[in-house]
Amino acid sequence: MTRILLSLAVFVFFALCVYGMWHGWKRRQRKQAGLPAFPSTPAALGAPKLATTGVYLGTTNAGNWQDRIQVGDIGHRAEATLSLVPEGIAIERVGASALFIPAESIRDARTDRGLAGKVMFSEEGLLVVQWENDGHLFDTGFRGDDKDVYEEWVAALVGGKA
Repeated sequence: MTRILLSLAVFVFFALCVYGMWHGWKRRQRKQAGLPAFPSTPAALGAPKLATTGVYLGTTNAGNWQDRIQVGDIGHRAEATLSLVPEGIAIERVGASALFIPAESIRDARTDRGLAGKVMFSEEGLLVVQWENDGHLFDTGFRGDDKDVYEEWVAALVGGKA
């Protein structure tokens, strides 16, 4: 009898944790409903200057590395290809919608240790692009398969070559 009650207590606790996470996700979506719409990818893009593969980690409100944007599927991590094209940055995600950051919106680029709940051991484990959309600043994070290209990306984006 004690085992049954203990098992039931663990199940109820687990169910409450899942409900709490779901409720928090929905509350954050409602809170972020007023954010400006993300730019759509142009129909035609120029040839990529740089491209790399890896994982799209998410987009956060700039300056708050854990405040992940949850609107639509923007908050979903996914394998992705990051391409620097003359028009901006194109992010093609597997199993999720594509993202696009217009070149004129890019404010900064850096390597970082953490973003959107993902923390790396290395100080330069992530590539983070800060950009502006209708007066709102966002940080978009990417963990590349080849981290040796980050320096080239940061130079291209910060140096105004984007």
